[in-house]
Amino acid sequence: MKTKWISKNLTYDGTQLRPLFAYENFKISGNSIVSWVGPCDISFENMKDLEDVVAGSAIRGSKMLHFIIEVFHQNIFSGVCLQRLFASIVKDIVNQELSLIKKKILLYRSGDDLYFQDRKLSISIATQGVLATQIHFAVNVSNVGTPVKTLSLEDLKLNPKDIATKVMKVFSKEVDSIQFATVKVRTL
Repeated sequence: MKTKWISKNLTYDGTQLRPLFAYENFKISGNSIVSWVGPCDISFENMKDLEDVVAGSAIRGSKMLHFIIEVFHQNIFSGVCLQRLFASIVKDIVNQELSLIKKKILLYRSGDDLYFQDRKLSISIATQGVLATQIHFAVNVSNVGTPVKTLSLEDLKLNPKDIATKVMKVFSKEVDSIQFATVKVRTL
């Protein structure tokens, strides 16, 4: 799986969750994960999660760490499993970083989202395209402009690029290992 940190500040509006986004914009073909920091403001027209659309829930924030993941030849069930694996990896890395700076905060995962107490750190959606499964996962860098009670990397005193780099490395290695595990066994 290929990874790329994008230093350009991009607004995530939901249109980035589409087939071949990384290839089209950054020349990264195949299974990939790209990340950047930028605002988030998703219109109902571009929301993929119908639960949020039906509830009329706004999804926005002034500054978030975004990840777009694309994995080819997978179904939506596999995509949701990868999404939850990704959430667990983010949780583990943030918790490890917090323990290094002796912060007494322990994140937990519920479904595909991360929390500390009743404060939400992340948003996420997995969807299925014609060619691949796509996942958007974002972590609040700031609490400004969020429609719910949130926790941010600023609160935790963590650097978004450092977190992104570590998360992408671990996730990429995990996906590569999973793919190898699918081709090294004898079938029944």
